[in-house]
Amino acid sequence: MNAGRLDFFWVALVAGTAITWGMGERGAAGTAAVLGILAIAALKGIWITREFMGLRRIKFLWPGLVIGWLLVVLAIIALTYWKGQG
Repeated sequence: MNAGRLDFFWVALVAGTAITWGMGERGAAGTAAVLGILAIAALKGIWITREFMGLRRIKFLWPGLVIGWLLVVLAIIALTYWKGQG
């Protein structure tokens, strides 16, 4: 993998972590905040799967399983949050 590309994704992952940490420190709450945090988590998970786990250039099965698992977990978290609001 190209070191510059890896550095870009590493910086982006750190920035995503800093953004979600900052949201927590500010006490961001509500549906928009939760969905934003989950969207950042999904993006970070997909990047880690494709770039750092090296699944970008292989057939769909393995990346599909890992990313599918991630999306199921995030959907369960979102559903749990939504049900807790009612």
